[in-house]
Amino acid sequence: MGVMTQTETNRARGESEDLLAFIDASPSPFHACAEVAKRLVAVGFEELREDASWPTKPGRYFVVRAGSIAAWVVPAKSAPHTGARIVGAHTDSPNLRVKPRPDGGAAGYRQLGVEVYGGVLHNSWLNRELGLSGRAVVKTKKTRETRLFAVDRPCAVLPQLAIHLDRSVNDEGLVLDKQAHMTPIWGLGRARENEFKEFLAAELRVAPDAIVAFDAMLHDVQPSRFAGVDDEFVVAPRLDNLNSCFCAVRGLVTRLEEARELEHVAVVCLFDHEEVGSTSHCGAASPLLKDALERIVLGRGGSREDYHRAIASSVCVSADMAHAIHPNYREKYEPDHAVVLNGGPAIKLNVNTRYATDAEGEAHFVAACERAGVPFQRYVHRSNLACGTTIGPVTAANLGIVTVDVGNPELSMHSIRELAGAHDAAHLIRALGAFFD
Repeated sequence: MGVMTQTETNRARGESEDLLAFIDASPSPFHACAEVAKRLVAVGFEELREDASWPTKPGRYFVVRAGSIAAWVVPAKSAPHTGARIVGAHTDSPNLRVKPRPDGGAAGYRQLGVEVYGGVLHNSWLNRELGLSGRAVVKTKKTRETRLFAVDRPCAVLPQLAIHLDRSVNDEGLVLDKQAHMTPIWGLGRARENEFKEFLAAELRVAPDAIVAFDAMLHDVQPSRFAGVDDEFVVAPRLDNLNSCFCAVRGLVTRLEEARELEHVAVVCLFDHEEVGSTSHCGAASPLLKDALERIVLGRGGSREDYHRAIASSVCVSADMAHAIHPNYREKYEPDHAVVLNGGPAIKLNVNTRYATDAEGEAHFVAACERAGVPFQRYVHRSNLACGTTIGPVTAANLGIVTVDVGNPELSMHSIRELAGAHDAAHLIRALGAFFD
């Protein structure tokens, strides 16, 4: 891994502190987009509407579609057929989502009906102080508007059954039924219809009947923090994949701080719904990124031929967290491709295209790491275990763009709280900044 200088250590600490602040400000995909938008506006980006005409001049722009956001920079001297350097990631994480009619209860407890979203590590949600966040569509006198909400105080908990009533749990393992065992409690007494809507209305300062619909989810209210005797780790919720979202945006911003002009169109696209397959109007399987790239070309007077030329000369990094080797379960890993915390981003490879990396894409990212002076690793999943996937294969198939899957290593993936290296955010930021060249 090499020894970091004090200056590099301080820089890495600063980036990780900012990462933790970003995560705490982003309890839902909608909040993540709002936080990214705030940061982009602060450095001169202009928000565009998808149903309006887009500017024809070079500049810094972004659009938000529900829980997804696409941002791009068109260099002043670029041509309509200039290719793009794209970094994609996803804003969603496995969690518990509130059902449309959540008011229920039993045995003298008031409970919230929830549905499991994505590949939740169920046991990690037990005995945690849970807040609520998301968005609601609210009626006003003239129209409807979408409002975000974040309740960061403990208002629900999912208590575990005591060991005295589950004597075999430590020897035979814990099994939780999604329907029967994953319903949190949030009060005592008899369940009352519309209580959740009334609670939400009070948070939004509107009448309950003004709420038309909501997308609500639970989150851990404990703050993100450093860990380890030497603060070598960061512990936080939603590292998968807000870590990559943060690094993508920071990589772009740090590259723009340099005096040199970009040679390619620089794009960051952060998608919702990766954890459930990406097939939505704003997921990676949607035309969000394709539409943006096409409008960038056509809006500047380019032709369909220019668009296809731009696509053919573009490259995409799909950034999603990677599995760091676990010291207590080494037999679960491919022995010759284990990756470690603080060892730099991992290039993720799978011959069955669960990751999109091929030799050409890999070479692009290796070159970026070498330009930035960043260490990198290679991850291959153990052959006798099913391999997860990312937005990489979806993006590559949708657009026909050379794509490489990379990610910072972490432990406890899909837990309510995950653990990563405190230096790796800075590594990936520098690598992605160089990739935009």
